[in-house]
Amino acid sequence: MSKKYRRFDRLRSLITTQNGIALALLLTCIGVATWLLTQANIDFSKPQQLVQSIQSLGWVGILLYVGFLFVAIVIGPIPSTPVTVAAGVVWDPFWAGLFGVLGIYLGSLAAYFIGRTLGRSVVRSLLGKAIYFSSHRGEIYLGWVVFFSHLMPFLPYDLVSYGAGLSGMSFPIYATACLLGVIPCIFFLTYMGSALTGGWLLGLSIAVLFVVMLVVLPWGIKRYNWLGLRDIIRVE
Repeated sequence: MSKKYRRFDRLRSLITTQNGIALALLLTCIGVATWLLTQANIDFSKPQQLVQSIQSLGWVGILLYVGFLFVAIVIGPIPSTPVTVAAGVVWDPFWAGLFGVLGIYLGSLAAYFIGRTLGRSVVRSLLGKAIYFSSHRGEIYLGWVVFFSHLMPFLPYDLVSYGAGLSGMSFPIYATACLLGVIPCIFFLTYMGSALTGGWLLGLSIAVLFVVMLVVLPWGIKRYNWLGLRDIIRVE
């Protein structure tokens, strides 16, 4: 077999329906994210105004909000947390949480699919780094890692989702752990947003709790290797 034919055969093996879907999904999200960040004139420092504008569109606004969170997970630079908190102020916190879970969860599944399908080079080009999970403790343990990293987001959702895909983690385990972690976290954020307008003491208490989680957990993992995460997670 000639060298030229081998190259052609290798290229042909890459042209699959799954690769095409993953690439189209990624390019679409990049296009939308680029427009949001450069052309949409959105002031991300005022997330409540953004959510209010979306809410005024009715059910179309709900779809846009879910789509916004979807893209925010696939493409990291778009902030999702402050917008999720603001949604709890603008909408009823239960409905804001439900919409938020849908957008964040679907975006996480998309990131997993892109990472597993297109591989480390694409993920590193997109995020500037890649995360790898060691499966030496078994996939159930990795499922717990995904669950806790989504329940208490000491690692960005996009990084964990891409890492799970790159590591070839079982999709049923990933999808289940991701959903079980996302639900309480997103509802916590939306109810935190609602509490910020319902009384300064309650709002301050929840905000302090959230900050403590974001600071103490990474510190404990780095210093004391909580959950043995340093043994199974490598970021390059």
